[in-house]
Amino acid sequence: MSINERIEEQLNGHSVLLYMKGTPYFPQCGFSSKAVQILQACETEFAYVNIFDDDEVREGLKAYSNWPTFPQLYANGELVGGADIMIEMFENGELKELLDALPAKS
Repeated sequence: MSINERIEEQLNGHSVLLYMKGTPYFPQCGFSSKAVQILQACETEFAYVNIFDDDEVREGLKAYSNWPTFPQLYANGELVGGADIMIEMFENGELKELLDALPAKS
């Protein structure tokens, strides 16, 4: 399975997926920590991938998304953005609106 296929499989399995440094319980950078706090404030269930656990995903995702930094938030398989975009969208209410409108995946 190619790295793009692996990434697409991960994205297709979750309505909201955060690629981050560390875990929600132990974020390993301030931006990942802020992203988790925002998702929790939105009361959104989300899955995560710790990019430190898989070098291939970490490097492959940069090319897949054309986004060089982490965290990266995906909603319904589409890139929402990194922490800066999440903060802006959270502050103006767009993020909660987007996340609340997503269909649940089983």
